[in-house]
Amino acid sequence: MVTLVDGSEESLRTYLKTLPGVDKVGADQRAAMLATRSIKTTSKSWAIDMAIQMVDLTTLEGADTEGKVRAICAKAVHPDPTDFSVPSVGAVCVYNDLVKVTRQNLDANGGSHIPVAAVTTAFPSGRASFPVKIQDTKDALDDGATEIDMVIDRGAFLSGKLGLVFDEIKSIKELCADRAHLKVILETGELVTYDNVRKASYLAMLAGADFIKTSTGKVTPAATAPVVLVMLEAVRDYYVQTGLRIGVKAAGGIRTTKDAIKQLVLVNEIAGPDWLNPQYFRIGASALLNDLLLQRMKLASGHYSGSNYVTLD
Repeated sequence: MVTLVDGSEESLRTYLKTLPGVDKVGADQRAAMLATRSIKTTSKSWAIDMAIQMVDLTTLEGADTEGKVRAICAKAVHPDPTDFSVPSVGAVCVYNDLVKVTRQNLDANGGSHIPVAAVTTAFPSGRASFPVKIQDTKDALDDGATEIDMVIDRGAFLSGKLGLVFDEIKSIKELCADRAHLKVILETGELVTYDNVRKASYLAMLAGADFIKTSTGKVTPAATAPVVLVMLEAVRDYYVQTGLRIGVKAAGGIRTTKDAIKQLVLVNEIAGPDWLNPQYFRIGASALLNDLLLQRMKLASGHYSGSNYVTLD
């Protein structure tokens, strides 16, 4: 493994200055071109099942209840209770105070293989003291979270306080240790430029992220195709440099099967097929799963089913 920085502010600035700038026009055009790719029936069936396995089934609302969590956990294990050939989702993502009940309900429904992902570090704003962010993460880990979705301090990043952002990610990673994977949310809609997205992606990876994630889903724009493209280029190039394969999670605005398949095309064409599995690519979504199920039914039966054919979240 190659070490690229020593963690100091100076080494971070020096390294990030070596990154090439992003050709915005080129990124936009390539993302638009890849979005036109057509998928044949056999490939579409595979893509739908793969997308289901990549879904982090998410509920992150102030009105979340234990009853809603129970329903989501049952759906996560068996998305279509009439068809057990439908694969389970990649994870269930909740606020950290609901981690324990999520873990209990997944286990009770035969979903011990499904991770619980918890959003921490004062999600979605990231505006809290660092001791609060540490406690936030500890609570989630102690309650059984095996994936942590932390938010970076965008204000610090945009102010040029790269060392502060690096140190916070590194500290959260040390808390996770061998207990949980760390997904670092960049909140790309607030980073302004593709160059900043690339720099934030590298900063997160250098600090120990297992995944880099586009967004909280609370800010627009979120997981736009060009942004995901830039992040996929970053993980691909970082792997060439270091031998470390980092995952990408696209979250926010991915609601239809067509949207999900466009993401899979991006993964395959930009990062490569080694990333085309739930270990290295996830989609954070709530509404997406039902559309994937309806499209799966359509492929099997030849006709569209109404929304009452899938369970409510």
